[in-house]
Amino acid sequence: MPEGDTVWRTANSLRDALEGKVLTRCDVRVPRYATVDLSGQLVDEVVSRGKHLLIRVGDHSIHTHLKMEGAWHIYAPDSRWRRPAHQARIVLATEDRVAVGFSLGITEILQRDDEESAVGHLGPDLLGPDWDAGTAVRNLRAAGEQPIGLALTDQRNLAGLGNVYRNEVCFLRGVHPYTPAAEVTDLPAMVTLAHRMIHADKNNSIRHRPWVYGRAGQRCRRCGTVIEGHDLGRQEIFFCTYCQPPKVV
Repeated sequence: MPEGDTVWRTANSLRDALEGKVLTRCDVRVPRYATVDLSGQLVDEVVSRGKHLLIRVGDHSIHTHLKMEGAWHIYAPDSRWRRPAHQARIVLATEDRVAVGFSLGITEILQRDDEESAVGHLGPDLLGPDWDAGTAVRNLRAAGEQPIGLALTDQRNLAGLGNVYRNEVCFLRGVHPYTPAAEVTDLPAMVTLAHRMIHADKNNSIRHRPWVYGRAGQRCRRCGTVIEGHDLGRQEIFFCTYCQPPKVV
């Protein structure tokens, strides 16, 4: 699932293509919203909220989430699409751009006043104007016995981290991902690092070379210990048992 920085960059691309322009076409290919037509209306704003995207058009908000397979593409009019048309969930066009959302995990049209029903549960956004490190720390501490490796990707605690950053932050802070969130010694430092890392990468489609993510069976770049890979819930985790010693009970 894309990390928050990917969604942030997607919002920027959509903003450049759509914001301040009138929709000449609005084709929502989701049965529930198939009759919705926002053409002729001005796109007021495009914003990201954690891993969610909101395109505000008149009194409505187009809420989308990429999930695992989703992507937004921007095309010139009459250009050939790079993915099959049957994967398109929504098509938004202006005079000079066509934005197509392919295989989106969520596509819904909301009244703008109802946006909170879609994103109100989210914690502070690491890349948003509402970022509040203190609230994120309190949320993580309140997660109690939940492993920090899960708490970091629980979007109710802080919005934007995914599997890559979760693994890298735990490694760089020397915290085993199974450690209960409330028992992490320095949660403020962990939150600060997560914020710094995702900001450093937000304008880059290629992230830093991973320390542990995706490197199961390879040697740790720091100490040479073999990196382990396991499932935590239904999520992949990677860690070095020397650099991230497990808590001994």
